[in-house]
Amino acid sequence: MGIGASIFMIVAGAILTFALNLEVGGVDLDIVGWILMVGGVIGLIFTALIWGPRHRSVATREPTEYRRVEERSDL
Repeated sequence: MGIGASIFMIVAGAILTFALNLEVGGVDLDIVGWILMVGGVIGLIFTALIWGPRHRSVATREPTEYRRVEERSDL
């Protein structure tokens, strides 16, 4: 689950829990909302643990190659 899906689950759960006062077919939407929020938080934590510690930059001390740049005046 990605960050976007986790945030979507948290928002959808908060809407179901705090904004709606409906009962649909004997299903308590408050409980469904809390379950969605908890699942979203757990997904957000797992996503941060999996994608957070990766190093995405490579540092080199010497240039890998030299390039010669020439200006053209063919205008």
